[in-house]
Amino acid sequence: MKKYLLIGLGCVVVVGIGLGISYKKNLDRMAYGLTLFSGAEQYENFNRMEEIYPVTTMTASAEPFEFEKGNTISLPPSFPYNGKDVDVERFLAETDTSALLVIHNGEVRFEQYMLTGGRDVNWLSMSVSKSFIATGIGIAVDDGLIDILKPITDYVPGLSGSAYDNVRIKDVLQMSSGAAWNEDYSDPESDIMRLAKIMSVGGSLDEFVSTLVREREPGTLNHYNSADTQALAMLLSRATGKSVTDYLSEKIWHPLGMEADAYWMVDDNNVEMAFGGLNATARDYAKLGELHRLKGKWRGTQIVSED
Repeated sequence: MKKYLLIGLGCVVVVGIGLGISYKKNLDRMAYGLTLFSGAEQYENFNRMEEIYPVTTMTASAEPFEFEKGNTISLPPSFPYNGKDVDVERFLAETDTSALLVIHNGEVRFEQYMLTGGRDVNWLSMSVSKSFIATGIGIAVDDGLIDILKPITDYVPGLSGSAYDNVRIKDVLQMSSGAAWNEDYSDPESDIMRLAKIMSVGGSLDEFVSTLVREREPGTLNHYNSADTQALAMLLSRATGKSVTDYLSEKIWHPLGMEADAYWMVDDNNVEMAFGGLNATARDYAKLGELHRLKGKWRGTQIVSED
């Protein structure tokens, strides 16, 4: 009897410890969410999001590609803007620039790391994530899996009855979905802040997007809307039958020879925060830009069509 009692107590202790760890992680996520855009905490955490939030991983390529080193350039002391000369070093400091990488004709011409701490350090991309989603949509179009002139609800029935009901994918890509949306980061009750809170307090990104209502006729006004990108991630996953992480790993991350693992922040349902949750190194981010400079062709292979 004593033996079984001890075993039972041991199980209770283990469960209690597990719950305590989980509770602390949730508290850390909530605390970080409150300081996402202010204070020193953001600089201390932007390079370790995978420790704070649940993530999925795009593993480094088995055949990593490294940019060639070109002749190093120096930054100009200033640049003209709005009728004034702006001091470059002061500008970089005042804008909290985390890294500055200049690639010219496929060569690294300038590379400086400030807040990131080095070229091998991942950093939260914020809206650069949107470019990866859009490129993934383009590849899926090339694969014959998506027709951008069709309604997004043909592929994602879960958006029926929402702002996206019967809206052309082309309009969602151009952020002219017509969905009512407030992207004011200074307003804690704005749509973008309510969407972002899901990552801190839990919930479903997909379900949130499905609650949005229509404000105007689709295709009539280009209005910046992060939820449009989240809707496109839903489309990409449904059309390909794969998660965003898996599809982009297969079609972008590995073919481009990404040198480091990258992380997608995910919600409670393992759905990627497509509008701003990718974490990668500056050099790996730069490879997507280089791909588009080369009109979709990478080392002799057409990754995404020029169109």
